[in-house]
Amino acid sequence: MAWRFRRSLKLGPLKLNLSKSGVGYSVGVRGFRVGKDAKGRSYTAASIPGTGLYNRTYSSAAKSTAPRALSVGATVRSTPARAA
Repeated sequence: MAWRFRRSLKLGPLKLNLSKSGVGYSVGVRGFRVGKDAKGRSYTAASIPGTGLYNRTYSSAAKSTAPRALSVGATVRSTPARAA
């Protein structure tokens, strides 16, 4: 079994999660939180405090910052500049 590292710091309703993968954060109250994990994925977490039962749902709308590639056969049109 591999060793893992995780550390959480609570600053009021803000929670910073430090791990080997990076830094994540979440905001909320006991039993319900919304945040981003160390990999940049957004999530919503709900739990029943004191039981160890929880559910974490990742948002399906992942936004990519990489530019989209043109498909094969696509044409690019440029608009000519207008003279003033």
